[in-house]
Amino acid sequence: MVSRLHAFPFLAFVVVMATLTLNAGQALADLKLCNSTTSRVGVAIGYQDTTGWTTEGWWNIASQTCETLYKGTLPSQFVYVHAIDYDRGGEWGGKNDMCTTDKSFAIRGVQDCQKRGYKRSGFFEVDTGQSQEWTIRLTDGEGQGKAEQ
Repeated sequence: MVSRLHAFPFLAFVVVMATLTLNAGQALADLKLCNSTTSRVGVAIGYQDTTGWTTEGWWNIASQTCETLYKGTLPSQFVYVHAIDYDRGGEWGGKNDMCTTDKSFAIRGVQDCQKRGYKRSGFFEVDTGQSQEWTIRLTDGEGQGKAEQ
């Protein structure tokens, strides 16, 4: 239940399932997000590369569609995600605070978000292992979400 997620951000994992996408041919090395919900969602990602932390958003992803959020080899093993359910309200979030805004953005750094004029939003962590290509799947419903390799 999405509204429950808003009250209990830690339960974000209940409706989120990350899955490794393998390509039998050539490896494409992208980060994708599939919206398997019945709602339109807005998605922001965060990651750390050799120059520091970056957050980017918003991708507006229609129900039952997928989008590439990061093209190329992932910059680190961990990717962070924050998503908003536009149709029913609520959000998928977590304990990792990063900077966002209401409009499209690319923000360097995760410190002092409010002092720099940004919002502070909670992101959940996705451990991609050493994979070059990864797909995150947002889902409706109850149950235990998990990351699968």
